[in-house]
Amino acid sequence: MDGNGRWAKQRFMPRAMGHQRGAEAVRRLLRGAREFGLEALTLYAFSSENWRRPAEEVSDLMGLLKRFIMSEMDEIHANGIRLKIIGDYKALSPELVDLLEGAMARTAGNKVMTLAIALNYGSQQEIARAAAAAAAKGEVTVEAIDAELDTADMPQLDLLIRTSGEVRLSNFLLWQAAYAEMWFTDVLWPDFKPSHLMEALNAFGQRERRFGGR
Repeated sequence: MDGNGRWAKQRFMPRAMGHQRGAEAVRRLLRGAREFGLEALTLYAFSSENWRRPAEEVSDLMGLLKRFIMSEMDEIHANGIRLKIIGDYKALSPELVDLLEGAMARTAGNKVMTLAIALNYGSQQEIARAAAAAAAKGEVTVEAIDAELDTADMPQLDLLIRTSGEVRLSNFLLWQAAYAEMWFTDVLWPDFKPSHLMEALNAFGQRERRFGGR
């Protein structure tokens, strides 16, 4: 979900306003994803590298996350959506960890869709953790590593979307994206709408997926 800062800068607004509008885009997209029948949606909210940002911006992002969880959980739960957090989220503040774990426990039985939020997440770190766990069990294979990933209980990644014109993965779902289709758009995240998601899904539906075969 890239482009919050640039969106704000173009409008001579503080970066915090860009992140706030980005949260509103998340609300729109989540409703659209459910209406479109998606089985799972993963959002890269805060990377393990984002700690390098100014402390004030990190604080704003954490506060926004807290407000989002508190304000949206009733609707998320009512719509049968399961919340899942991937990444080393337990390194966040105890108050936020308690809030996240309470939300996950509350929605654990929901079956309509899974919303995974990547927090303090880095795919290289995830792969290293998974490989170490597989080795500890005595078997380092693709299947064994796959079973130890944060996304082990989620469906295969089919489509990876990046906004704002950046054409790179930035340490996001590297293992899972091995055969995923990728769709890049110049739209900044705060302007991203369900219609853009549908555009991506339509493009995905027109691609021929061979998974290395013919």
